[in-house]
Amino acid sequence: MENFRVVICGFEAYEGVDVNPSRLVAQAIADDGITLDDATVSVTSVLLPLSFGHAWPTLKKVLEQVNPHMVLATGLKTHARTIALERCATNIIDASRPDADNVQPKDTRIVDNGPAAYWTCLPLRAVSKKFAEHDIPVTFSSDAGTFVCNSLFYELLDWSSHHEHAYAGFVSFPHVDKPVGYTKGMKLDIMVDAARDIITTTLDYNRRAQ
Repeated sequence: MENFRVVICGFEAYEGVDVNPSRLVAQAIADDGITLDDATVSVTSVLLPLSFGHAWPTLKKVLEQVNPHMVLATGLKTHARTIALERCATNIIDASRPDADNVQPKDTRIVDNGPAAYWTCLPLRAVSKKFAEHDIPVTFSSDAGTFVCNSLFYELLDWSSHHEHAYAGFVSFPHVDKPVGYTKGMKLDIMVDAARDIITTTLDYNRRAQ
């Protein structure tokens, strides 16, 4: 029987955000586990600081220990109305506010001499079809911003470009049950189901690709 190793990460709460759905989803997936036919799935969750200097090193240390088949990074997109499947990460930091370390880089490359952008290798179309079966609202996003989420996503895809066996991607969640402007927020259990669908669909895709 195959054994898949999965890492899922989320961010800590930060100023202005008391409930960060990415933290709650990552913990729920680790607590509940993932069920996959004819395979076992080991899930490791990681809680990251909203920090340019510490988020990626924290995640990278776990990746080196676990050697995962899949990494799903998650974050909060404050004005999202649906689950946002992030297509790409760009090689730029241009922070509109300070991070948790009170650092606010402007117009800075994430990786010197790195490509302008990396594209995720997750099977997003297959994931969106699975979402439709479960009535999960979804959009495709080509803009993960220029703050810590995008920086982490870029570093993760740079890492996965050197680890061909590892599928890596990023999903953005709306607020949990909290109306913000024209957005209504979303039930936490829907976000957990979405993360589970992303993982199982990607692992099935991984098996077919072998």
